[in-house]
Amino acid sequence: MTPASAGRDPFIDVLRVFGMALVVLQHWSMPVLSFTDGRITMGNALAAGSGWMLTWISQVMPLVFFAGGAAGAISSRAAVRRGDSAPAWLATRLRRLAWPVVPLAAVWLPLPHLLLALGMPEQPVMTASRLAGQLLWFLAIYLVTVALTPSMLRLNMAYGWRVPVALAAGAVAVDILRFTSGLDVAGFPNIVLVWLAVHQLGFLYADGRLGRPWILASAGYGLATALVTFGPYPLSMIGMPGAPVSNMAPPTLALLSVGVGQIGLALALRRWIVSFAGWPGVSRALGWAGSRMTTLYLWHMSALFVIVSMVVVGLGVSTPEPGTSAWLSGWPHWLLMLILAMWPLLRGLARFETPPAGRPYTGGTARVVVATVLVGLGLLTLTAIGFVPGTAPLLGAGAIVAGLALTGPSFRTSPASRTSIPGPRPASDHRHPRRV
Repeated sequence: MTPASAGRDPFIDVLRVFGMALVVLQHWSMPVLSFTDGRITMGNALAAGSGWMLTWISQVMPLVFFAGGAAGAISSRAAVRRGDSAPAWLATRLRRLAWPVVPLAAVWLPLPHLLLALGMPEQPVMTASRLAGQLLWFLAIYLVTVALTPSMLRLNMAYGWRVPVALAAGAVAVDILRFTSGLDVAGFPNIVLVWLAVHQLGFLYADGRLGRPWILASAGYGLATALVTFGPYPLSMIGMPGAPVSNMAPPTLALLSVGVGQIGLALALRRWIVSFAGWPGVSRALGWAGSRMTTLYLWHMSALFVIVSMVVVGLGVSTPEPGTSAWLSGWPHWLLMLILAMWPLLRGLARFETPPAGRPYTGGTARVVVATVLVGLGLLTLTAIGFVPGTAPLLGAGAIVAGLALTGPSFRTSPASRTSIPGPRPASDHRHPRRV
């Protein structure tokens, strides 16, 4: 392995954009919807036939956390070289992570009240309000990995591969307890252990210590195959309606194994991915999309709700049976409608991916820890409850705003806030690691 030249790592850029785009495409393509007697019913297109096989590729959250780990390692070390403190680095990352949630809350807190006042049926409105908040689970867990990055980097320097192995061993113990006790709640520690494990693999990538990718891919997918064949794990890597067990909520060793397989496969293809990313048109597309990925993630379900409210609820048109000729021929039209609904949201809200300009953070460790806890509690509250009318969503949004206020930025927009970037982006501003 030889050190790479300075600059952006297109491999990480591609993983981030590909991962988020595939999440959105999956969320837009999976719903099987109908509306009768004032209620909307939802199914999952991937629950039919061998649809579960697609989830071994399309469930790309492990790749997203892996890319985030690599970017976090590189940006944290760059901050140290600049002389920035760990609290200042965390404050910058916290602003970038939480600021795009502010407009989401500003729209969705009053929106259910407005829709109900306009005569929309209650059950679809409540369903949409809950789902709009559930997306924030990712930001809540990602915030944990970001907050732990300085400590986990020190462990990485001292113990290397032993850290993700220890985290995986912890995930095994948690799964044993979960499946022997029959209590899903016993699996909740894996929400941290599994995602930290793939995040830690990103550190190893940043250090140039992820060699032999085909061994990683074979071992990951091989173990996952054995687990779903002989163990208590379901075949799908996403939750399915009515399934007694989910590999995703909370995550399991099977999902971690698939994640390792995905990372190995991506690393095996790295040379071709980097070459593809170097094409002028692709490079421009990555630059454009990279600064809008958080907006796309946070608002893509809102775009879905717009189309569902018009087509399924308004016109009473149910989605076709998955896999039929009607479903296959109608899918491109469905996707086009969703893109048209998403486009103005991207145009109007992508500016919030850059926080307002503010003075550098100088508040110390205790203050940024409190800010992180407040934002985390706010995100968890909205994840659990959504934006349904009530006091809890208001408290959750208030906690996020309070946490942001403690990090120092002013709550005003300015030309500088839209043209300058006061710190590294969560998953795209980074230097090349050493070659794999």
